[in-house]
Amino acid sequence: MRRKEREIKDKKDIEQILKAASILRLAMVDDNKPYIIPMNFGYRDGALYLHSAPEGRKIDLIKKNPNVCFEVDEIVHFRKAKLACDWGVEYKSVIGSGKAIFLYPLDEKQQAFHIIMAQYSDREFEYSDEMLEKTIVIKIEIETMTGKKS
Repeated sequence: MRRKEREIKDKKDIEQILKAASILRLAMVDDNKPYIIPMNFGYRDGALYLHSAPEGRKIDLIKKNPNVCFEVDEIVHFRKAKLACDWGVEYKSVIGSGKAIFLYPLDEKQQAFHIIMAQYSDREFEYSDEMLEKTIVIKIEIETMTGKKS
């Protein structure tokens, strides 16, 4: 990281940014070209959990290459000024990489859905076997992540 004074080093602070975020941007490679999509997600114990339809570009790309990158951010404050060049934004962000794997057993999918929904709600939810069977769950085992703030 070029600006070391902006680096967030404490893992708990990085995890807090992940837990507060509502959208994760998932980056993959498609024939040597970047491809990125916003997704709902959940975070727990060093892993990210995502859900998806069983077909589509992202599923095809993960099957070809499970190496992914992710980003989440939080806008803390916009600094407005008279001159455009004096405007700025205070933010916190996390960027990381890892391996994406598909979860198939229904009990693992159900647990992943609990983690995803806990990102957005304190409620408990039920999931039918039919719904779990027709949904793909992606677990990203995080290998590296860094935090940054301004």
